[in-house]
Amino acid sequence: MKKFYIVLFCIAFILVGIFSVKITDFNFGGNTRYTDEEMKEMLFPNELSKITLYNFIRSKLKKDYNIPFIQGVDIYVTGMNSADIIVYEKSVVGCVKYMSSYMYFDKDGIVVESSNNLLDGIPIIDGLDFGRVVLYEKLPISNEKVFEEMLNITQVLVGYGITVDKITISSDNNITLYIGKIEVYLGDSSELNGKIGELRDIWEKIKDLSGILYLDNYNPIKENTTYTFKKR
Repeated sequence: MKKFYIVLFCIAFILVGIFSVKITDFNFGGNTRYTDEEMKEMLFPNELSKITLYNFIRSKLKKDYNIPFIQGVDIYVTGMNSADIIVYEKSVVGCVKYMSSYMYFDKDGIVVESSNNLLDGIPIIDGLDFGRVVLYEKLPISNEKVFEEMLNITQVLVGYGITVDKITISSDNNITLYIGKIEVYLGDSSELNGKIGELRDIWEKIKDLSGILYLDNYNPIKENTTYTFKKR
């Protein structure tokens, strides 16, 4: 009987030791959609989830954390009380309004997330004609050419580091960007890189104004090409 109590004591001692060693130093990387504190609250919501041994075990497992806009998370236990957490975010370049939700899509036009909230820095695309939107499938836009132009616009904007609030594509395929109090009328998608490049170059001069920038006739390969800005 004495040996039995000794074994129980040893087990209890080990368990106390295991449960008392917890992660207190969290080092996050890769997260831009959520702050470090928000990621910490979602991944480590209680004291049990901070136990070092538990995190060592789940670092070896491919766990799906079901966090909106997060593709995956890697946890690396770097010490008795420390861990590095690498966050892999879903690639999102735009969204469309569908029923009561915003459907977010990646650079290939695949719908990767659905949310009731409109994210900062992600443009909403207006003027597209599409059918039933299904998560993890390609946006069902009826006009393939318009679909390709829409993806091209979002890619060019990302490439130039320009964040817009909304992009509209009219029935005759003319494009308008909305950035704060400024509308940027691009016309059709011809010379799109040159138009967006010019927008980037002059943005500091006009960003605090209100009005419409007409870049529809701008062509960087032509001499004396012009554009106008009409203040409101």
